[in-house]
Amino acid sequence: MQTLSFLGLLKHPRLSRLFVARWTGQTTDGIFQSALASFVLFSPERQASALSAATAFAVVLLPYSLIGPFVGTVLDRISRQRALFYANILRAVDLFIIAILVANGKTGLELTIFVLAAFGINRLILAGLSAGLPLMINQDNLITANAAAVTGGSILVVLGGGLGFGIRKVSESLDNANHSDALIILFASVGYVLAALMVLRLKKKEIGPLDHETKSASFMQSVIEMREGFEFLARHKDAARGIMATAVQRGGITSLLLIALLLERNTFHSADRPEDGLSGLAIALIIAGLGIMCGALVAPVGVNRFGRHGWMRMMMLGSAIPPLFLVLTIQPISLYVAGFFTSLCGQSLKVTNDALVQSKIDDYHRGRVFAVYDVVVNGAIVSGALCAALILPASGKSITVPLAISFVYVIAYLGLLRPKKFKAIT
Repeated sequence: MQTLSFLGLLKHPRLSRLFVARWTGQTTDGIFQSALASFVLFSPERQASALSAATAFAVVLLPYSLIGPFVGTVLDRISRQRALFYANILRAVDLFIIAILVANGKTGLELTIFVLAAFGINRLILAGLSAGLPLMINQDNLITANAAAVTGGSILVVLGGGLGFGIRKVSESLDNANHSDALIILFASVGYVLAALMVLRLKKKEIGPLDHETKSASFMQSVIEMREGFEFLARHKDAARGIMATAVQRGGITSLLLIALLLERNTFHSADRPEDGLSGLAIALIIAGLGIMCGALVAPVGVNRFGRHGWMRMMMLGSAIPPLFLVLTIQPISLYVAGFFTSLCGQSLKVTNDALVQSKIDDYHRGRVFAVYDVVVNGAIVSGALCAALILPASGKSITVPLAISFVYVIAYLGLLRPKKFKAIT
């Protein structure tokens, strides 16, 4: 069976429809998240702090961590295509309500509930698209297709965020900053309707569930599957070590993102002009997005030359260098360099580890192991944000946090990925 290139995957008559549905939604995710960041952290009426930003990360990721392992129960009971269509429509309605709350400056429990709902629905949608992927492409191209889906989605979330910031710049003529943010969220609501329409290009049963999946779907089955995922990783220790290293790296990136947010909001620009800080953050995120893209592109070359395990060791150690630029000098250029190269190493590490884990998994264990993978990584992201928040001042100026990130990366390299322990095993 011929192995397809990235361009070949984009031209694949079935897989391309799945990609369009996924990427339309993820571009809209970036637009929505940019509006939330603007409203919660860059509004003139609200002073951003490290703790408020870390709390925002926790709120965003809570649905992923808590309901993530159990969405398969829903997706294995009904047509995934139908579930994705109605989930996107429900998400569009949810954002319409959020837009009303934002327009009225609501920041309390009611906004938190609807934001949690939005990200909970998003978790179901991404899980459904991932579960359907193996049914759209042959086994020989599955790992490449999965890497393309995840990397393309990550890049488009960042670009969607940049688009959202651009819309806000255009809408700055509105008298009220909250109204500008509400307009962006309404724009995102329309984007989710478009994503729902893209889902309709898939056939009702084209992305599952299969008969054996439907028969085994239950809440208790999800609990059992999580346990089986941990047991599987206990037998394949190199995959388990790779997952933990990826989680550590993601936690460090979140800490750097927190630094970037505070520096752009409170240090590089006047606190009285949060819109300038928002523009600065948009530039930083776009540069990080370019790093993500480059990381995915160099991964196959690195793996071919050094092997999966060797390349992952190099990327983990390489991740320890960029944060040191913020130790030497706290300037926009040092932030951009740190963001680009840490994102490059992080994405290259992740797509290589995804391929490593995929190579170990049979069809029976795929969902189980990746459910564990999701929970571990999301827990590390939240932990990274909260740990940094306890140290960072509101200005974002800190030598301690970048040093700590580099130190943790080196420890992960020495402890998790040292050659004697992290090597090709069955």
